[in-house]
Amino acid sequence: MKRVRFRDPAGAVRTGEWVAGDGSQAGTDTAGTAGFVRFGDQRYDPGAVTVLPPCEPSKLVCIGRNYADHADEMGGEVPDRPLLFLKPPNTVASHGSDISLPAGKQVDYEAELGVVIGQQCRNVDRSEAMGVVAGYTCVVDLSNRDDQRTEQNWVRGKAFDGAAPLGPVLATPEHVPADASIELRVNGDRRQSASRAQLIFSVPELIAEITSYLTLQPGDVIATGTPEGVGPLEDGDDVEVRIQGVGRLVHTVTRPG
Repeated sequence: MKRVRFRDPAGAVRTGEWVAGDGSQAGTDTAGTAGFVRFGDQRYDPGAVTVLPPCEPSKLVCIGRNYADHADEMGGEVPDRPLLFLKPPNTVASHGSDISLPAGKQVDYEAELGVVIGQQCRNVDRSEAMGVVAGYTCVVDLSNRDDQRTEQNWVRGKAFDGAAPLGPVLATPEHVPADASIELRVNGDRRQSASRAQLIFSVPELIAEITSYLTLQPGDVIATGTPEGVGPLEDGDDVEVRIQGVGRLVHTVTRPG
């Protein structure tokens, strides 16, 4: 199932299912094929609703240098344990958002597979980790490199408003293969392309490590790291992330004055 949070034409917030169609239904789904949004016995054209972030995380736990090629391009070594940092809830932005970047700063895109947690959990064993996963989503880790390079806790670098677009759906685990492709395009030009199979630390390893230090809540997101090819964004750029089995997350960036 692909669950979608949305605001219906009457303004009510709903959680429904994004259903791929056979071409007979109006609208387009997240993979670009015909489909519709279903809530109970109601069907909506995707263009008639506002897609919201697929969850409401209390925090996003992000992983640094979890692809060997990205560690190399950033001039860092492959870590011997996951590198962790946090993004707060104010960073969450939805599919279709127009995100204002910090003025005068170099902001890079980073496409990532997001793991959405389904239940409160602590000290989860690696062998049982998939039991706490509700599903997967697309994440863009927008990164203010200028300030990230000069501060230890990365608040200015990683925690500005809208710095973590999520969505458009939560795809349950059976939809997302172990070697799912991950791709990012800027204005239609492919900039990143990799596979989930290239992760240094797997999803179960990440959950076990993170929950040995802190409690994860339902709706929390683990952003599993980005592959090589990160680069800066400019005013008006359209960003698109595609993850096999999840769909397509798009947003635009602007720079103030």
